[in-house]
Amino acid sequence: MTLKRPREFALRVLLLLVGLAVAHLGVTLFLQANLGSDPFNVFIQGLFRVIPWPEGLPVTHGRVHMAVSFLIILILLVVDRSYVRIGTLLCMFLGGPIIDVYTILLENIINAQSPLALRIPVLALGCVILAFGMTIVIKLEAGTGPNDLVAVVISDKSGRKFGVIRILVDVGFAAIGFALGGTLGLDTVICAFLVGPTAQVFLPWSEKLCSRVVAWGGERPVN
Repeated sequence: MTLKRPREFALRVLLLLVGLAVAHLGVTLFLQANLGSDPFNVFIQGLFRVIPWPEGLPVTHGRVHMAVSFLIILILLVVDRSYVRIGTLLCMFLGGPIIDVYTILLENIINAQSPLALRIPVLALGCVILAFGMTIVIKLEAGTGPNDLVAVVISDKSGRKFGVIRILVDVGFAAIGFALGGTLGLDTVICAFLVGPTAQVFLPWSEKLCSRVVAWGGERPVN
């Protein structure tokens, strides 16, 4: 969608940042529950463990994550570059710092020492919050994170519902990662089967919200 007015562009970026903040609050709750890894990070963990990295090469889980994200972006630039937008870059570079801030705020409230009866609901809540924030970012059509784009692109190209595709993509990431040596946990299963369907519920609401922001910004539909 073409951005014609500075006010509309500013509002779109502001709402994008809000969506990122919401989504990564969900991610942080997910991580602080400390019950395993999400499907994409199981995949990253598997790659990190199985690839015979050259001795002395400073490879970390985070660096493998970034390398895979760049690879996804490069593939999308070939397949359909319209999906790679400012939001894609913001997700890559702001996600980590946002999670770090939330971690500082939440580390004494929910952590690995918290009762399991608290950590499981927090894990589920984190998945719901992540799904909500993610749908705001998606419906802004300003670009979303590389790993989320995999499900978005497949859903768009196949015409299948995002919720179903998201489950299949997450299960695929988890299965491949596990086969490569990644570790599955309770949150891997909950995330794989909760985020996609929850996002499917939120998508229409987020689309209305984003449309109102665009209209308030002064954009007019082009026939």
